[in-house]
Amino acid sequence: MYIPAAFAETRTDELHRLLRAHPLGMLCTQGPQGLDANHLPFWLDASAGGQGRLIGHVARANPLWQQVGASQPVLVVFRGAEGYVSPNGYPSKHETHRAVPTWNYEVVHVHGTLVVHDDEKFVRTAVARLTQVHEAGEPTPWKMGDAPADYLAQMLHAIVGIEVQITRLEGKRKLSQNRSAADQAGAAQAVQARGNEALAAAMRHAASGLPRE
Repeated sequence: MYIPAAFAETRTDELHRLLRAHPLGMLCTQGPQGLDANHLPFWLDASAGGQGRLIGHVARANPLWQQVGASQPVLVVFRGAEGYVSPNGYPSKHETHRAVPTWNYEVVHVHGTLVVHDDEKFVRTAVARLTQVHEAGEPTPWKMGDAPADYLAQMLHAIVGIEVQITRLEGKRKLSQNRSAADQAGAAQAVQARGNEALAAAMRHAASGLPRE
């Protein structure tokens, strides 16, 4: 990934925050039919190894888990806030007209090796972790015990666990950091006015230099 210095994000805690906030990853693999991409929710286990690991699962009917070789290098792409930025939001544009449109975004590239876990214990744990995280905000969180045991066993048998052992993290937050402070503030205000609250907040945090909560 091309990363100009102004847009580089190297803080591991910030990269992990982005992964947790936007857990739907695009798993890119090289298989018998060439390049492939699967869109899967992942749970980040930051305590495993130096960089952590991603835990998820795929449908048993998905050929991915059988076609990708053991410990094959893979790439998982996570995308955060993103959106169009009009030059009309820059105060400098109205003074010099030396400005063009752009697209701002946050992305994390996770490089690692894929490990397949076709066993019920791993799959059950993976589903439990994902469920706990994403049900936490529900008034009455669903838990695996809510489903009949025979039905749950059937559903778990229909999926296969996967793990991405992280070897390298790359982060890019292209949020107008290469513009003047006035242009950054004006662009964020214009983006918010267009209804993109998430991108506007990300741009303001990037301009402040403070870490995200």
